[in-house]
Amino acid sequence: MKTYSISEVAKELDLTTFTLRYYDKEGLIPFVERTSSGIRLFKQSDIEALKIIECLKSTGMPIKEIKNFIDWCSEGDASLQQRYEMFLERKAVVEAQIADLRKTMEIIDHKCFYYKTALEAGTENIHKDINIGNTLTHE
Repeated sequence: MKTYSISEVAKELDLTTFTLRYYDKEGLIPFVERTSSGIRLFKQSDIEALKIIECLKSTGMPIKEIKNFIDWCSEGDASLQQRYEMFLERKAVVEAQIADLRKTMEIIDHKCFYYKTALEAGTENIHKDINIGNTLTHE
């Protein structure tokens, strides 16, 4: 079975070795084996688990809650319901983030249109006539 060093895993996941050591210290990667001298040996399955950790982290989930998830995973089938509910919660969080980003994109699209037409006309005054500039026309 192929194993990877901490620096190889950090590079593959675009993380720092410091981050991986922090995850280890916080108990997020108890499954990673070590040599007798303490060097971490990552397997492909460990890398996949780290991808899930990074996914959860990207949703804004606190490290403490990610640790709960890792603990539930080690419990096996007894924690399936908790894990399912946790992912339903994360799904709702991400859906709300997406909705917020869509609203942000609408504003950005509007401002792109605003400045494009102002540039084409050589002035912002064109928007004042048709009341399209709204607010923040002079940044």
